[in-house]
Amino acid sequence: MSEVVRTATLRSTPLSRKVFRIFVELEGMYRNMVEQLVLYAVRDNITSFTRLKTLKYRELRTLYPQLPSHYAYTACQDASTRVKSFLRLKKKGLTSREYPEVKSVSIWLDDHLWRLSGLTVIEIATHKGWIKVELKIHKQHWKYINGGWKLASEAKIKLDKKTRRLIIYLTFKKSVEVYKPKGFIAVDVNENHIAVLIDGRAYLFETGFKDVVLGYYYRRKRVQEKFDTLYGVKCRVKKEIFRKLKERKKKSDLRWKLANIVVRVAKEGQYAIVLEKLGKNPARDMINHVRDDQLRHRIYQASFKGVQRAIKEKAKEHGVPVIYVNPKNNSRLCPVHDAKIVYSNGNRIGKCSMNGEPWHRDVVACFNLLTRASLGDGSYAPSLGRSTVDGGCVPFSPTATHDPTLIPREVWAR
Repeated sequence: MSEVVRTATLRSTPLSRKVFRIFVELEGMYRNMVEQLVLYAVRDNITSFTRLKTLKYRELRTLYPQLPSHYAYTACQDASTRVKSFLRLKKKGLTSREYPEVKSVSIWLDDHLWRLSGLTVIEIATHKGWIKVELKIHKQHWKYINGGWKLASEAKIKLDKKTRRLIIYLTFKKSVEVYKPKGFIAVDVNENHIAVLIDGRAYLFETGFKDVVLGYYYRRKRVQEKFDTLYGVKCRVKKEIFRKLKERKKKSDLRWKLANIVVRVAKEGQYAIVLEKLGKNPARDMINHVRDDQLRHRIYQASFKGVQRAIKEKAKEHGVPVIYVNPKNNSRLCPVHDAKIVYSNGNRIGKCSMNGEPWHRDVVACFNLLTRASLGDGSYAPSLGRSTVDGGCVPFSPTATHDPTLIPREVWAR
């Protein structure tokens, strides 16, 4: 049994100027508390929330007697989290400052500072009393409410000063039991497509990450060439244009849609999902011998870990087990003869050096993932004594295990 945590982001209806001014004042006092706590905690090397609260609670209550007392608690939690992150980065030499800078502030709320009034209204405790805020509910929120998820006691709010709205972050929790798998689904992640092996049949999901990355690469390059010459490198107009680009949103949408498909198929067949065990930063290892700047950029933006992370998170939500195996030589060894596969001129189809049968690079990787998972796990996986792989020398023979079924992005990512 494992606990899954998800966050739903909701927006309020537009607030009146009088009500919104109260939240602006609340944010200002909360920011001041966090800034004071962060400076004090870094100077004295304090990372414990309880210790920070013990040392500074009385002082905060004296400085801000008009605020509900639990804002001192949540400010200490917020500050200790920031300090832990800052000190960890400082230890690695990744910071240039002596103290962290508090730029963006979300107001942390515990169960004494907020409550739901019905399903569409939230009440928030402020220095002016309890204030009711009406929420704009979206479909994902109703899925959590009706899907057996429990609302956690903590929440966060952020101010949208352009539209006079609140952005509310609600946390949902759910206990999920992981089933014992009856087999495996192997998933191999590449730059422009994802290979999935289901019941001995390989499917190639076209993602188009390459086109997305290159499209935004050239767009940013044109903007930089134009505005850097006219207004300099630190041009505000250029930053505004970059902020409106949606590369991250598009790639995230593709990742989660693909993860949803893989996990749902795995759950229907009671399968486990097999993934490659990549390092912390696989892109950095891949570009060691790459000199082309554009190719290096593509590799860094290819979302290898991002796709795996999305599949893992979606699998946790549905109770689907995920297995990681060693990726070494996955696409280089024949799964039938354990011999080297020879590829020529960058072709994705190679030949087994022992028997000469053709193999698609991604299909090979999936079958090797399946084999390693079966050897390393005691579940009801397909017997290794009877291979479903056609080892004949006829190219793309009738069992079609060598030739993956291509699924264009327009079909699955609607």
